[in-house]
Amino acid sequence: MNKVMISVAPVAATDKRIVPDKIAEDVLNCWKAGAAMVHLHVRDTHGNLTTDMSLLEETLRLIRRDSDIIIEVSTGGVSNLSIKERCVPVYSNLVEACSLNVGSTNLGKAVYCNPIDDVEYCIRELLKMKKTPEVEVFEIGHIYAMKELMEQYDFCSPVLFSIVLGHKGEAPATPEALAAMIQMIPLGALWGITHANRRNFSIIAAALGMGASTVRIGFEDSNYLDVNTMVDTNLPLVEKTVRLLRAMDKEPMSPDEARQQFHISINR
Repeated sequence: MNKVMISVAPVAATDKRIVPDKIAEDVLNCWKAGAAMVHLHVRDTHGNLTTDMSLLEETLRLIRRDSDIIIEVSTGGVSNLSIKERCVPVYSNLVEACSLNVGSTNLGKAVYCNPIDDVEYCIRELLKMKKTPEVEVFEIGHIYAMKELMEQYDFCSPVLFSIVLGHKGEAPATPEALAAMIQMIPLGALWGITHANRRNFSIIAAALGMGASTVRIGFEDSNYLDVNTMVDTNLPLVEKTVRLLRAMDKEPMSPDEARQQFHISINR
């Protein structure tokens, strides 16, 4: 495969000022540079996870008005929200895809809880509303859990996994961990890479060389352009990812190409 979907996750979890116009402008610039998907959370003005979709809906309308970028919204994050509350973006007509977390996760000193009953509730709602899931896996057990869930539920093929490396307490961002997790991905599924707390692009390059179909980049994971340089918009991160792809004789997918590849469609 010589085309890769770039997903931009533009808002850091530590951001305490959520401004729809600013986020939308950043996302539109990233789309013009080669990003095919945007990954967002439902946040209030202070950056806290919430059930109030108003700010997010405003942001999504601005993004959709001026671009065809795929809109993905998370059903996760460390909070006190119930699984029903976390699933509020599933019912938005502007949302095409949602993250799916299939197991509990250590995130530093926090524990992101995903008991199996909650996981299955989220799956049922995603399938009912025809939202494409991106399965975020932080360790090998999550991949195995999803394999079992794929036997129980009628997921659209190919199922997309995102291998998440680099969180303290979970799989490290090393070639060995990446290789081990790739080996567990079910046949017929596709996978991509997310490198949390990233300081360089070495693991992203390794993943691309090993067949990643997607790369997530953006402030949610890191604002480092290289070990010595932090940036204040997401655009340079997307531009560097595009340069890396082309250096490896690959190209970024357009949003329509990504929709076709991953069967992302509100009306499928």
